[in-house]
Amino acid sequence: MDIKVRPMGDYQTNCYIVTIDEKDIIIDPGVGATNWVKENVHYPIAILNTHGHFDHIWSDQELKELLNVKLYCPKDDAFMLQNNPFGFDVPKTQADILVQPDESLMIEGIKVTFHHFPGHTPGCSAIEIENRLFSGDFIFSGSIGRADFPYSDSRQMIESIEKILKWDKDIQIYPGHGLDTFLSRERNSLNNWKNYL
Repeated sequence: MDIKVRPMGDYQTNCYIVTIDEKDIIIDPGVGATNWVKENVHYPIAILNTHGHFDHIWSDQELKELLNVKLYCPKDDAFMLQNNPFGFDVPKTQADILVQPDESLMIEGIKVTFHHFPGHTPGCSAIEIENRLFSGDFIFSGSIGRADFPYSDSRQMIESIEKILKWDKDIQIYPGHGLDTFLSRERNSLNNWKNYL
């Protein structure tokens, strides 16, 4: 597996290109991601959204048309692709595949699991591919996503933290903002945040 990352836009939202067996999966193409993605993919097979916030989906439609690939989005956040809750003029798009909570899919022979961790958004998911977790705005290095936005829910965030703390494996985490980390490194932080919320 090869992982490329580029922070995009004012919020420095990480856009990822995951390449396995020469097949490229694009995760969270935010503001201005199109040219970078176009220059770095050779055989794109899918666009995946961890959740529906504008800084993670901004270039979805442009890349869908350019690359002729399907867009996968957690079903509970799909409404945000049409109706941005923050009032920005985000290019509208529509998911081709509405992913169910905790659903695993095979995309051209590559297993992709959308682990459902609501709280930041209703459909917020961390996408697991070959023991790497693309956590969107659920977990960051030393922090978590905010739970005070429109459609956020602090009670659900607590439940999501409790859910991942039950995992008995370590896994490398590639967040929506900032540097990568490991679940083992984040356990103390997650426990602290759980008690703070």
